Amino acid sequence: MPPSSAVETLALRVQVSAFAGATLPADYAELLREGLGGICLFGSNTEPGEESVRSLSAEIREAGAAGGRTPVITIDEEGGDVTRLEALSGSSVLGAAALGAADDLALTEETGRAIGLRLARAGINLDLAPVADVNSNPDNPVIATRSFSHDAGVAAKHVTAWVRGLESTGVAGCVKHFPGHGDTGQDSHVALPVLDADLATLRERELVPFLAAAEAGAAAVMTSHIVVPALDPELPGTLSAPVLGLLRELGFDGLIVTDALDMAGASAERGIPAAAVLSLAAGADLLVLGPDKPASLVRDTAAAIVAAVESGELPLERLQDAAARIDRLLAGTQPRPDAALDPRFEQRSLDGARRALAAASDLTDLPSLAGALVVSIVTEANIAVGDVPWGLPADVVVRPGEAVPDLPDVPLIVQVRDAHRRPDVGRTVAGLGRAAVLVEWGWPATYDGPGLPRLCPQGFSLPGVTAVTEVLRRSGWER
Repeated sequence: MPPSSAVETLALRVQVSAFAGATLPADYAELLREGLGGICLFGSNTEPGEESVRSLSAEIREAGAAGGRTPVITIDEEGGDVTRLEALSGSSVLGAAALGAADDLALTEETGRAIGLRLARAGINLDLAPVADVNSNPDNPVIATRSFSHDAGVAAKHVTAWVRGLESTGVAGCVKHFPGHGDTGQDSHVALPVLDADLATLRERELVPFLAAAEAGAAAVMTSHIVVPALDPELPGTLSAPVLGLLRELGFDGLIVTDALDMAGASAERGIPAAAVLSLAAGADLLVLGPDKPASLVRDTAAAIVAAVESGELPLERLQDAAARIDRLLAGTQPRPDAALDPRFEQRSLDGARRALAAASDLTDLPSLAGALVVSIVTEANIAVGDVPWGLPADVVVRPGEAVPDLPDVPLIVQVRDAHRRPDVGRTVAGLGRAAVLVEWGWPATYDGPGLPRLCPQGFSLPGVTAVTEVLRRSGWER
């Protein structure tokens, strides 16, 4: 066995952690010099804007270079509802559901390229996107509009197009969440979902986009913290050798990245260091610890990995293989911020937003909206989306169950997110006597509420706002 210092370096090399704030803390700089695999940027790191992120990325690279290594710098930038670099304004590009509904593969590829260019400028070399989950459960609380489609074939072709566009900029993509989080009714951030599908269903539905991504040469795949009894009745996918072994059987030879190990689905019962050891032993290569973590957690996790190697619980060869796969990904990743983007991209995005809106909306016989006010019914977004802007600028904000304020005798444009799975939202809509149009910014599922005309842009984005605004103005809205 190599000297313990070498094993300790490997135990750092396979981790990606995150700190709070927009500057690199001294203790994290020291970890990077010692060999920490990299940093994942979350909202607290990116809030000051792209120029600040670019500066932070340079600090991270400099600290890694002082230790003789290139660090992984990664982020969740999916476009649409999930954005870190545009969290203050909202995403300037369409999200997955709208792209799938527009069904223009050239637009999807160019959207991936546009995101890649933004990431390359910010100094990021791995994007934890796109979502390859097939959103077959309309009540899914965490995937929804992050998915390209409820149809496996549609999702597969758009996943590969998006990855192709992203990776054309030299930024690596990471399709997620294997083996598929789409047919679940719980959020693995806060629970341990179960995907109760047989192996035949998995192969016909969940695995189809991942197989397509593997065949297209995607650089990385992210695991999911869900139990799939057909593959492993006990452990969630991130910690399961049968689940991760299936990914290799599909022909994927790239980097296996864990979803954040601080999520309840992975570590609620065992803690992050123990989850890290189990995940490496199962076949994962790069461990994402989660946001705003103290440097001491990185060291505790490294100590647990070293102890597992020394006890024989984790073969040294598995740890070495994981580090080698990280090195291979970095060797093949050269971000190119000057890659070309179609000059018509902005217009094509708006055209795509119009098609996505038309695909799921009631666009005929809208009532007169002259003088209309916008009422937002505010509900918390899931953790993956976070606290980011959504919807049209609101005149009135109410929460489900709150008393509705006295409003002028004018039509109301009521906007919601995922009203189909929130009965309290439907009751609040029903209490708005002048409600004229419902704008559903979430998944466009069947809505059991007042029979209002619905506009469904299939996720939030700035092009989607423009498309919705155009329709409302045609009915007399004056803003």
